Amino acid sequence: MADILQNLTDLKLGVVINWSGAPYKIVEASFMRKSQGKPNMRTKLKNLLDGRVIEQTFKSGDRVERADLSRGKASFLYVEGDQCVFMDSESYDQFSLPLTQLEHEVQFMTEGLDVDIMNYNGKPVTIELPMKLTLTVTETTDAVRGDTAQGAVLKEAKVETGATIRVPAFVKNGDVIRVNTETGEYVERA
Repeated sequence: MADILQNLTDLKLGVVINWSGAPYKIVEASFMRKSQGKPNMRTKLKNLLDGRVIEQTFKSGDRVERADLSRGKASFLYVEGDQCVFMDSESYDQFSLPLTQLEHEVQFMTEGLDVDIMNYNGKPVTIELPMKLTLTVTETTDAVRGDTAQGAVLKEAKVETGATIRVPAFVKNGDVIRVNTETGEYVERA
């Protein structure tokens, strides 16, 4: 039996729904209610099969079905051309997902990283990273003296995966830091 989302407020960031015959992940959601009008939820949906992003507004009473996804574990192996190659932790089968579909995630992935894999109709369609990852700072600049008047002093640092993260002034080359993979923000020194 399909899991039907009953309320607009069930359409939250990260929820995967069936829409137009494909699984879509909600990547943005904002609740709207105009003075005397009915409430609606404006969303941006990412197609998990081809990576396209569409905008969709749902009205109160719209029938929305949660996508039937199964989860598994996999390890990230490497990037080959425009594909990210993974190995299923149970069957040891290798599979790949398009790099364009994992644009956000790939900036935090290191070889051997364990990820959650989501399968739709028995086929891998996307991954979920751990909420926080530990990465090594490979390059950073010195903080500019006098920036403290603005509050917290942040500077840019490049981590081992090539991603650029805003970090506090005390972080230096070689430091190991924790990064929030959803927002791409510095969390703490590890």
